[in-house]
Amino acid sequence: MSTRYLYIARHGAADPFGELTDTGREQAGLLGRRLAHLPIGAVWHSPLPRAAESARELAARLPAGTAVAEAAELVDHVPYVPAPGEIPPDWVPFFDGYDDGEAAEGNRIAQGLTARFAAAPEQTGDLHEVLITHAYQIAWLLRDALGAPPVRWLGLSSANAALTVIEYRPAVPPSIAMFNDMSHLPAELRWTGFPDVARP
Repeated sequence: MSTRYLYIARHGAADPFGELTDTGREQAGLLGRRLAHLPIGAVWHSPLPRAAESARELAARLPAGTAVAEAAELVDHVPYVPAPGEIPPDWVPFFDGYDDGEAAEGNRIAQGLTARFAAAPEQTGDLHEVLITHAYQIAWLLRDALGAPPVRWLGLSSANAALTVIEYRPAVPPSIAMFNDMSHLPAELRWTGFPDVARP
């Protein structure tokens, strides 16, 4: 049975202007070193600079010639704008200002993301791909793999360069092999992208 392995990660730590920092480059390189023994066929990245540079840093640790390319569906966006009754009142202000057109466009991109990547391979043989994207897109892919309602992308957060692995096989539900794993990062490089609070 052919399997599609998606190795999904949020870009490395970035500055307020969206550019990768030295910390982010180090995080991406360590993630690349972790994945280097796998038969990665392609590294796909969001069009945004922090993801594109993370993908290049990661791919530099993979075998020469590993394909690195942009995938528009991986861009940072809000995948689903919930109705007020779907979420706690404290979360409602986060979505202020999204009109119906923006909400529909975000959901269109999100549906394109799952249509392109969240499926078993069509060809014979396993497929190993890396996706360098953003926290919301990782949450959307996880929600989809779990078959959860669209609103459940909320509350699933990923640290910079943390690894999530989802496996897709024909005719069976997806398997989530890991989520937000940071074991390839030293303690001082973990949990960036999250609020600065006590962590395990």
